[in-house]
Amino acid sequence: MNSQVDDFDEQPCVTIRCQDNMSVGVSFRDRHSSDDYCVHYSVEVQAPGMTARLDKAVAWIGNSSGLAPFLEKLAGDFTGWDGEQYWETDDHDFAVSAVFRPGGHVNLTWTLRPWRTAAGGWSASVTTQLEAGEQMASFASEIRHFLEGQAS
Repeated sequence: MNSQVDDFDEQPCVTIRCQDNMSVGVSFRDRHSSDDYCVHYSVEVQAPGMTARLDKAVAWIGNSSGLAPFLEKLAGDFTGWDGEQYWETDDHDFAVSAVFRPGGHVNLTWTLRPWRTAAGGWSASVTTQLEAGEQMASFASEIRHFLEGQAS
């Protein structure tokens, strides 16, 4: 499902693959920090015939409304919820929506939208599926460790 080290360059990396189609996935990599307030990272989405990358996504240190807390909340709601849960970066260039599906699965739709206000802007989305509960909790933990710069 996910990994902490990219085999190619030995840099920390977290990858999530769709249970139904392992060629569909999202990778978080190239984490770096220039101060104590935020980290920058890259997000790459892959699907058959498509790869898209967002460089310099921003995560604020200690932000209770960041990606890791959002995923941890989803993991805590392993019995399900109605409708769609949604999160996006402050820059609105990276977003994820979550829908609980029958059988205890969560569909996560990951959307990249760099240059969203510029002419010629683009967006790309992929949907991955995880089991609610332990798989979601494990993935949320790996994202937290990645963003905080800790090895898991």
